[in-house]
Amino acid sequence: MNTRRIPQDTTVAVLMGGWSAERDVSLASGEACAGALRRAGFNVVPVDVKRDRIVSILQDLKPDVAFNALHGKWGEDGCCAAILETLQIPYTHSGVLASSLAMHKEKSKIIFREAGLPVAESKLVDIETVATQHPMPPPYVVKPVAEGSSVGVHIVLSTSNGPAAMVLEQRAIFGDQAMVERFIPGKELTCAVMGDVALGVIDIVSKSSTWYDYNSKYAPGGSQHILPAEIPKDIYRKCQQYALKAHQALGCRGISRADFRYNDTVKDGELILLEVNTQPGMTGTSLVPELAAHAGHSFEDLVAWMVNDASFDR
Repeated sequence: MNTRRIPQDTTVAVLMGGWSAERDVSLASGEACAGALRRAGFNVVPVDVKRDRIVSILQDLKPDVAFNALHGKWGEDGCCAAILETLQIPYTHSGVLASSLAMHKEKSKIIFREAGLPVAESKLVDIETVATQHPMPPPYVVKPVAEGSSVGVHIVLSTSNGPAAMVLEQRAIFGDQAMVERFIPGKELTCAVMGDVALGVIDIVSKSSTWYDYNSKYAPGGSQHILPAEIPKDIYRKCQQYALKAHQALGCRGISRADFRYNDTVKDGELILLEVNTQPGMTGTSLVPELAAHAGHSFEDLVAWMVNDASFDR
């Protein structure tokens, strides 16, 4: 890992919290990253982001770098990056356009298809329709079009009693539309990209659910991470190739993580790219630090690399 020498007086503002549905996860990521940055030698200022005073706080702090540990809407969709661009504060992770495109699952699929990447059939549907009739033959997945951490995700199986009526109770998360996507059975795989290098591939086995839901992601012992994934070598390589290609197609910077489903029950297998996360989790159970460690990079090395990679005009 090549990183520039870190000035001893470099001040890093770690942006965390916010007000999205992923606030708690962001606080955990931010605290973990702040600790690792201190151990790496930085002067760290944690900032619990509030809607009404983030600009004034940053103007007063005048940090050398903003480490964006926010997750979900506003923090991950390019809005926070736009503020940092306006203030000309170098920041980690992807820029405004790449963040916005990656966060919108249906729009990012347009980019992926143009790049020749395999995605599942999907469509945007009014949530009233989703709640009262099957928008496509089950099994299918119902997702908010712009959320992360599996927030609001429902799987409608062939044996389910009916459509996903519960989406009407989650209008604050979904808005007026949901993304309905063909369900891909099989393994849950993920691969991180660091700069222009694809790291390893993890096979995620949920321990607390039949799929990789919120609890599986963040509860201790909620899932088992098999690294390297025990899959055919050509599928392993494809995951890495697709992750890097998706990162580049969206124009991502710094760290990203691509999630896949691998259906090994059909001839030759079916590998499907689900989405790219431009602000992947950095908690004690998170995948990116584990993938970086497998590649020989400590958590401190990883966050130091991210700070040294920071810029604006991203």
